[in-house]
Amino acid sequence: MNTEDLISTLDDLIETSKDGEEGFKVCAENASGRHPQLKSMLAERGRECAAAARELQDLVRSHGGNPETKSSISGTLHRAWTDIKTAVTGKDDEAVLNECERGEDVAVRAYRKALDKDLPPHIRPIIARQYQGVLRNHDQIKVLRDHVRVNA
Repeated sequence: MNTEDLISTLDDLIETSKDGEEGFKVCAENASGRHPQLKSMLAERGRECAAAARELQDLVRSHGGNPETKSSISGTLHRAWTDIKTAVTGKDDEAVLNECERGEDVAVRAYRKALDKDLPPHIRPIIARQYQGVLRNHDQIKVLRDHVRVNA
């Protein structure tokens, strides 16, 4: 993998991480508060996504690139949809968690796509570790959504 391809791949993951950071923030803001730990857990996941983005930005810089700093257009549209949906349905935690899960589905695909590439040996473990965090987020969101659904 040449440097240009590496930086492009890392920039894609930075956008994905920024989408997660912003997406979890929107979901935390739109959660009802009926489930006390939900807002704080979503906010914490957003902070973890921000840390992942910073780590990836440092990698881009270390390879002579100028890292991505914003989320994607599709992520921005998804957050707007989440806000609209919450406005229509009320602060429905199940609907909020469904949108969080949709966002995490995108992140899972982005990280799988990156890991399918011929990443340098010093980069692959970082991406693999972050991918495990994405999978954990996805699984926790599903468990929470199912819990909220049963206890609604």
